[in-house]
This record gives sequence, structure tokens and C-alpha cells, in this order.
Amino acid sequence: MKNSVLKGVLGALAVAGVAIVAKKVIERKRFVRGIFDEYGIKEKSPFGLADKIREMDDEQYQELKGKFKKEFAKCCGKDNTCKA
Repeated sequence: MKNSVLKGVLGALAVAGVAIVAKKVIERKRFVRGIFDEYGIKEKSPFGLADKIREMDDEQYQELKGKFKKEFAKCCGKDNTCKA
């Protein structure tokens, strides 16, 4: 009996973990889509983003870099950059 309860609890934790990861993936995807739309990048790939970065001046690049830093620093729950 104890074994089946333990398996049930572990199964529920696994489902919750998958749901949390899926939510994070959707949020990141939405963020990246927003960046592509904001900067008018038609090619939705890393190459399109790289081409746009090459066209930017330093001020625009620093602004974009700050947005990415802010978004991806959330992974650690801190306001600074990730160490991982």
C-alpha cells in the first residue's frame, strides 16, 4: 500500500514539474516572438536576429542586450545574470 501511494505522489510531482517547464518554455517563446516583432525581424531564426544585430548601432544593441539579460535573469529568480 505504501509503495503505491509513494508512486502516486511521485507521479503527481512529475506532472507538476512538466507543467512548470512547459509554462516557462511558452513564456520564453512569447518573449522571443515579441523581440522579433518589435524590431521588425521577418526571418524567425537565430540568423535573422544576428543579421538585425549587425545592422544596429551601439545604443540599440545595448537596449536589446538589456532586454535579454532581464528576461533570462529570471531563470535564477535574481535581478542579476545567471551563473549557470
